[in-house]
Amino acid sequence: MGREGKPEGYYFPPQLNATSGIFPHTYFGLEPGTKKEDIRRCLEKWDEGDNGILDFSKAYRLKPGTGWLVPPRILHAPGSLLTYEPQWGSDVLSMFQSMVDGRRVERSLLLQDVPEDRHHDFDFLVDLVDWPTNTDPNFKSAHYLEPIPVSDSESDGYIDKWIVYGRIAGEQRFSAKELTVLPGASCTIRDPGAYGLIVTQGHGTIGKLDIDCPSAIRFGQMTQDEVFVAYDAAVEGVRFVNESRTDPLVTLRYFGPDVHSDMPAVGDHAC
Repeated sequence: MGREGKPEGYYFPPQLNATSGIFPHTYFGLEPGTKKEDIRRCLEKWDEGDNGILDFSKAYRLKPGTGWLVPPRILHAPGSLLTYEPQWGSDVLSMFQSMVDGRRVERSLLLQDVPEDRHHDFDFLVDLVDWPTNTDPNFKSAHYLEPIPVSDSESDGYIDKWIVYGRIAGEQRFSAKELTVLPGASCTIRDPGAYGLIVTQGHGTIGKLDIDCPSAIRFGQMTQDEVFVAYDAAVEGVRFVNESRTDPLVTLRYFGPDVHSDMPAVGDHAC
């Protein structure tokens, strides 16, 4: 429909998931063999309560320290783990589930990006879904992400891992890494592009800035857990110092499109 799709990457930081919540599972895609008529009937029953679309999907257990890569037009229903979610800068969506956790979903969320003359064209709505990808019997192997070490650096006092990676329709839209600096250690990290950074554990410094992962935040309070690193600084190299003798310093770095030509492909973790 000429709109920007919204590919998403998920990562479940272990430090921020001490509890798994009420439903640490996500529904992805559709069961192989699901027919368009099945989903059409679900959409036709929108105002009758639960339209039953989850009967045609599969729930995958979410595991802290892992993630998923979700292209546009993939049906998905996020679970209760806290999620670090790099994504493309778009809010285009179409909600196919009429009730979530016992609460009604307004039909306007199904139609917000659909032309008005198509609001009751159920065949058109069903075709918003990428059918081959949603019904892929090997869906997990094509979208599930395990961390991949960037290099063998633990003996140098730090561990850098790919956590969100892989191309979408042949394009590198975004990527993310998790850096762990061991207690009392330091390292200099170079990246070929600017990035945003979030601290998930520990305290120390990044360049000249103090960083710290807060244990509690009151409304309106300033924190030291978010940093933006500009291109020149990233390329030159940024020094990370862990000032704790006991606690690892853990940060997540998010990169925009086409920054890392050496980014792994989905499934490389299985090698």
